[in-house]
This record gives sequence, structure tokens and C-alpha cells, in this order.
Amino acid sequence: MIVTAASLTTAIPQDIGQIEGIPVRNLWLLMLYASDLFRDLDSAKISVEDNPDDIPDLVAEILSRQVERRLKRNLSFGYQSREKVLGRVRGRINLFYTERHQLLYRGKVACRFDELTVDTARNRYVRAALEEISKIVHRKALAHRCRSLAASLRRMGVTGEAPGRSEVSVDRFGRHDTDDQRMVSAAQLAFNLALPTEMAGSKHLSLPEREITWIRKLYEKGIAGFYDIVLSKQGWRINAGKTLGWPIARKTSGIDKIFPTMRTDIVLDHSNAGRRIVIDTKFTSVVTRGWYREETVQSGYIYQIYAYLRSQEGNGDPLAENASGLLLHPSVGGMVNESVVIQGHEIRFATVDLGADAKEIRSQLLRVLSGF
Repeated sequence: MIVTAASLTTAIPQDIGQIEGIPVRNLWLLMLYASDLFRDLDSAKISVEDNPDDIPDLVAEILSRQVERRLKRNLSFGYQSREKVLGRVRGRINLFYTERHQLLYRGKVACRFDELTVDTARNRYVRAALEEISKIVHRKALAHRCRSLAASLRRMGVTGEAPGRSEVSVDRFGRHDTDDQRMVSAAQLAFNLALPTEMAGSKHLSLPEREITWIRKLYEKGIAGFYDIVLSKQGWRINAGKTLGWPIARKTSGIDKIFPTMRTDIVLDHSNAGRRIVIDTKFTSVVTRGWYREETVQSGYIYQIYAYLRSQEGNGDPLAENASGLLLHPSVGGMVNESVVIQGHEIRFATVDLGADAKEIRSQLLRVLSGF
């Protein structure tokens, strides 16, 4: 099932449900960490870690700020295709409609034309996001702020129906649309507060497995976003989705078509300290049942992180020579924080409890790195 925007008003103060044992409010937290818009909170007086249950308010704060910034520079215009019966020719004539209704006898003509307007799909999407999130925020002043901004957009001419997600997804942003892109991203974040849960709702999910895949990707991006926010100020450089090259000496002509690439989830570099930590996020249990023991780390995960570390030696990058690896899983039944050193590379196996409150999640993620 899925929680709608209207039902979130009463659901938030109570047990808001879980997905794979993760409270929905913590999925919102991961969404904020995964979003570049989270950086806007640096100058705000509100803190996600101090207000884990007020995440809708934080998203509304981000969205409102982006809209206010955009309004100071005027909304962007776009061309919309229209059909209208006019007293003069504009654009192209709809001959079939004109002849069928005998418009020429009345001095009229049916035309198809493009009109420059502020009532674009992206602007209507943002207005709808403001209206929806105003229903679920806790602070009355913030709800009024969202409704006022939505009303301002209507007065400026953004009066059409809210577009569907498919219509917004095909919208392309140019190099001059940076402000629009951030505003639309904030609106998407607001709409995504209607997340799937185990609670009863008004909509059915036909492919629940797809939602778990989405959460796995969100987990990876959320962890990368958290470390970027917290560690970049301390001299660390965070690379998400970095591709590593294999130390290939010779190859046949057709090997490039079938040979896999190496893509890491997260790489943390600190040049001054000479440290590199390669993080691989796995949305599974860190251990599984083995052939001869109750619990064992999956060998495939060890081979993968080992390849990330050893394959980069001797390529002229000093940080690669003593790089460390971290397999970071959500906790399932218990916490793990163990390590081993293999051929000069420390590999750590750790978990983070995504069922804990926001402060504890933050503390666990930092505690894992302090062990290196």
C-alpha cells in the first residue's frame, strides 16, 4: 500500500510504518542526504539531526526557499501548443475542424499555434507540490508560507492542472535553467514524501520488488550524501559512482565488449592525511549461513572489495597503495563492526541501524570511519 499526502497528516505522529524494517521517516532522511538540495540547510536554523520527525517541514523549507529565489528573478516561460477558434490566422490552420464547423462563413478559423506562457508543466508541478506539502507540515507558519507561494504562482498565470510525473520527467533543462532545475528537484522531493509503507492506504503497488530496488539505490546515495555533507568540510573528497580501471597488460580485440568495468559506490579521499576508504554499500545482511558455520561473510563481497583495492596498486596513485575497504550493510538482527588486514589493506565489515533515530544513525556512520 501507499500513504497519500492527505493520510500523512494523521500518520506521522503515530507508528508511520516500515519497509524492510526501516521507518519511513528514516527513508525521508536518506532522501534528504541523497539530494543536493540538502546543502541549503547549512545556512538554515533547522537541523535534520535535531528534528528527525519534522522532515516534511524541512522539505517544505527547502522547496519554499527555492521558489522564493526563483520568483525574485521571474519564472521561466515556455511554449505551449494550443488550438483555438480565432478571427484571424495564427500559426497553422486546422482545415478539417474549420470546414466541419463552417467557421469561414462566420469569419472565423480554427488554428494551431505555439504560445509563450508562464503556465508550463514545471511551474504547475512546483505549484502543486507547494499545495500538497502544505497539508502535512507541522508548523502553521510554514504551511501558510507554502500556500501563499502557491497562490502567488496562480496570480502570475500558473493556473493549469498539475502535470503527471511522466510529463515532468521528459522536461529537459538547459544550461540557463539551473534555478528551475533546483526548484523542480525540491518539488520532486516534496511529492516523494508519499512513500510506500506497510500501512493501509488508497493505492495498490503491482510490483513491490521494484520499491525494494529503489530503496537499495536510495541507501547508497543517502550514505554518499551524508559523508559528503559531514566530511567535505574536514578536507575529505567524496566520489560517488567512481569507475576504476583494470591494470590490463594485454587484451584481445573483442574483450572490451564482454569485460566488466569496476564501479565503486563511494570513495573517500584525504590527500593531506594520505587516506583512501573505498565503501561498498549492500542492502543485505552482512552475514549469511555458511557450509560449516552458523554465520559467515559472503565470499563474493570479499572478492569484490579485494579487487577494488588490489587492482589499483602500482598505478602511480599514492592513496591506492594503502587504501582501506568498508562493506557497509544495514543491521539485520544485530550490529557488526569487524575488520581484517589482507596484504596491507584493511577491510572492515560494519552495519548501521536504519531503525534508530536520526542522531544515532549519524553517530554510527561516523563511528564506523573512526575505526580505521
